[in-house]
Formats: sequence, C-alpha cells, structure tokens
Amino acid sequence: MDHTLVTETIRSVIASSAPLIFAGIGELFTERAGVVNLSLDGTILLAAMAGFAVALLTGSLTLGFALAMILGALIALLVAFSSIVLFQDQVAVGFVLTLLMADLSSFIGRPYVRQPGPSVPALAIPGLSRIPVVGTVFFDQNLIVYASYLLVVLSWFWLMHTQAGLRLRSVGERPEAAYARGINVNRLRMLYTALGGALVGAAGAAYSLNVKLGWSHRHTAGMGWIALAIVIFGGWHPFRVALGAYLFGALKSLGSLLQPNYPDVPTQVFQAAPFALMILALLLVSGDLGALELYLPRRLRPLVHSLLQGSPPAALGRRFEQT
Repeated sequence: MDHTLVTETIRSVIASSAPLIFAGIGELFTERAGVVNLSLDGTILLAAMAGFAVALLTGSLTLGFALAMILGALIALLVAFSSIVLFQDQVAVGFVLTLLMADLSSFIGRPYVRQPGPSVPALAIPGLSRIPVVGTVFFDQNLIVYASYLLVVLSWFWLMHTQAGLRLRSVGERPEAAYARGINVNRLRMLYTALGGALVGAAGAAYSLNVKLGWSHRHTAGMGWIALAIVIFGGWHPFRVALGAYLFGALKSLGSLLQPNYPDVPTQVFQAAPFALMILALLLVSGDLGALELYLPRRLRPLVHSLLQGSPPAALGRRFEQT
C-alpha cells in the first residue's frame, strides 16, 4: 500500500474519531459519578442537528457548538433529575429519551436536510505539522481534534491527580463514605452529569460540522451506543476510551478500503462489520492480561495493568438518598 495513502488514512482516522472521544469522555465523567446516561445516541443526533442548524443560520460555529453543548447538558440533567429527585429508573428514562430525541431531531431538522453549511477549518500547528509522518497525522488537523487530545489528558489528570477527581471517584464508588466526609453527593452527581452531557452535545456538533458534514435523517445513528460500549469495555479510563475511539475509526476506514476489492460482498456487511469487530476487539482487550504479560518487559507491566484493566464504579446506577 502506498506510503502517502497509509498516512492519509491514519490522519483521517484521528480526525473522524474526535467526536467519539468527546462522547466517551463525557459518559465516563457521568458514570464515574454513579449515573448511567443511556440518552447518548439521541442526544448526539439532536445536538448534531441543532449545532448544524444554528451554525448555518448564524454563520457562527461557536454558537452552533454552544447550543449543542447546552442541549446535551439539559438532556443529561433530565436523566439525573429523574433519578435523584423523582426516584425514577435512570436506565429507563435515558432509553426513552434517546428514542424521543432521535425522532425530534428528524422532525425539527427537516428544513436542513442535505443543505450545504459551514465546517470547522483546518489549522495546522506551525513547526509540529512539518514533522515527517507524525506531524501530518497528529498536527495537521483542526481545533476539534486538538481539543480531543487535550480532553483525554486533562480528564486523566483531573480524575487521578486532583482532590476534585478523588471526590468524583468517591461519589461513584462509596457515596455513603463521601457523604460522611461532608461531600454533597447528589449535587456533585448532577454537576458531573451536566458536564458529561455537554461533552456529548459537543460530540454531536463535531459530527455535523467537522466529520460528516451537514444534516440528514439518522445522521449519527449508532454513535451513542458505540460511545457507551467504549466506556464500559474501556474500564472507565480516559486513555482506553481514546484507544477505543481510534480503534473504531480504524475499523470503519478498513471497511471502506476493503469494499472496492470485494464487489460481490454486500455493502451492508462492510457498514455493519466495524460495530461487531469493535465489540470483539474491546472484549479481547478487556480480558485476562496473563498471556500478554509474557511478551512485555517487566518494567512495562504495571503501566499496562493501569491502562488496560478497570472495573465499574461500585455505586454505578445506584440512587443515593441524602438525609
């Protein structure tokens, strides 16, 4: 395969995976706080439509992303409010909302179907973009892609190396102990659910304004469920969420590359294969690392353990009643 084609393919995978990183990190924050938000797929659809529509009508990408993030935060808050205040099942509420928002996006978005609109401009980083191969792949992108890099690193640092991150983890792991130490558990859960929802909304706008330009019926269908799967199989760790997003992007690109070489295979096979292969690959990554350790230097084994193993927050999906 041509060297330039390989470089451009990897560059495309990095760019197309950025929205999935936003959605995955957003859900990671929500679930680390102990809340399950199953409205992701519908939220991404509605945010993609709204972000594109506002950017098209106003000519402002900033306003498009801002509205998408506000919508994402409000939908996520509805899930948290239903669970914390109204004592409803958060899984059921999230599932109903994803269906509702998907239909709402199709209904409201009719006037904007297949209309040309604005997109996020390319912005190569001076100096770094001139590095052979690496510069082209990672630093000849745009602000959305650079923001996804920053988001992964900052979320890891926030979770693992700050007092605020420790409080967040305590709320998701042992809310009773956190409450006993003076932490307002439910308020913190509402806060991080809203933050996670805002990042999911940004993912929707990133799809329609950067990756899959424009708007159409079911424009991003399935991406929310993939983001949920990545968080679960990624062990609730930011680096593994990013790895899962890039893996899914690579599998989609592989399907596109193979399709012309196998004209007798129905196109639906190549469209569906990345979803099935993604689940299989993440299951393998999430499995026992005993065999893998045999091929790793001893000094790298603790690092691999920290990156490739994880468990769900102990209080995930469990309502906490403050007295």
